[in-house]
Amino acid sequence: MEFQVGDKLVYPSQGVSVVERVGDEELAGQTFRCYHLRLLSTNSKVMVPVGNSERVGLRRLADHAEVEAAMERLRGAGGDDEHDWKDRYRANLDRIKTGDLNEIVDVLLCLADVASRKTLSFRERKMFDHAQQLLVYEVAEVEGRTVEEVEQEIGGIVQDRVGSALEEDDE
Repeated sequence: MEFQVGDKLVYPSQGVSVVERVGDEELAGQTFRCYHLRLLSTNSKVMVPVGNSERVGLRRLADHAEVEAAMERLRGAGGDDEHDWKDRYRANLDRIKTGDLNEIVDVLLCLADVASRKTLSFRERKMFDHAQQLLVYEVAEVEGRTVEEVEQEIGGIVQDRVGSALEEDDE
């Protein structure tokens, strides 16, 4: 899959990025054609050799139908079964690494379900926030909305599912 300057794409576990430049770079004494990406959430810059883009998991943004389906799942789906937190953390980390929008929603649903029963550990809270950020930026880009609007919508959905359990941790 080839990307062009200006294309917005998803870098798994990092989020939505934009291709700022495609050019030859010398890495470890060899010349590679590379994508120069800027992550929208942090303005960080990343360079990915074109030949590694599939292995890294770079993908185009989801389409409107995929975003709507993911948001519907977030609004209405039940949570995950309770598991040992270490197993749950590893499974959720693997989900995030795929960069797949539905996997990100699964992480949010799983952790929101846990948060509705008990306080999330520090690591799971960070993972929850990261997964929410990944979803927010992709939905905002696909739907042409502001990050703030989408944060409010997703935050409201999650808050309805969890109640005040997450708010208590923010203080």
